[in-house]
Amino acid sequence: MVVLENKASTEIVGNPDAPFLTDLAAHGLQLTNSYAITHPSEPNYLALFSGSTHGVTGDDCPVPLSGPNLAAALHTVGARFVGYSESLPRPGFTGCADGPYARKHNPWANFGSLPASVNQPMTAFPADESRLPDLAFVIPNLDDDMHDGSIGQADRWLNAHLGSYAAWAVNHNSALIVTTDEDDSSAGNHITTLFAGAHIRPGRYAPHVDHYGVLRTLLDAFGLPAFAGAAGAAAVTGVYG
Repeated sequence: MVVLENKASTEIVGNPDAPFLTDLAAHGLQLTNSYAITHPSEPNYLALFSGSTHGVTGDDCPVPLSGPNLAAALHTVGARFVGYSESLPRPGFTGCADGPYARKHNPWANFGSLPASVNQPMTAFPADESRLPDLAFVIPNLDDDMHDGSIGQADRWLNAHLGSYAAWAVNHNSALIVTTDEDDSSAGNHITTLFAGAHIRPGRYAPHVDHYGVLRTLLDAFGLPAFAGAAGAAAVTGVYG
């Protein structure tokens, strides 16, 4: 799963500066009624990872948290989660920033009960896709996630770093999800969310989905009980053909 930044639903798919993402949408499933939870960034990342904004209303750091979360839930069934953050200076780093890396976009760094091993730099992303964990989040840095850089820059970064995985996933029972944390305050928080990969049914999915619903979908995929905001959210159904 990849989380990008601050773009409304109409700004990405079909944009000539975003050929990789447009192609993913053409061959995968585009959620046309996908919404973020709030503004600004950090509470949306927390919602997607833990089903709650935890009362966070800004981009505060540090934010020490406890409670249920996706990584801990996966651990209960022997599944492995890793978050890969571009420009994270070293595994397990809990500082607030380092160059274009920002902890506000790295929700697992806030949960002290999680092992440092879940918090990895993008340089640790395996070249051999078969060595990936059961579920991974990829967080580009501020230059490559559409926050400070352009849509084209982000699209090229994704193609360079995940293009091989996207092609591999189709024949290896795997899938790539791409979403954005929030819009640019121009579209009522209407965002782009795409599913692409093995068994994904191509097309456009109209029911309303938010970050809690995406979390619910991930939990359902692993047979895990939903928690917090995900428990009351509808999962994306009819994804698989």
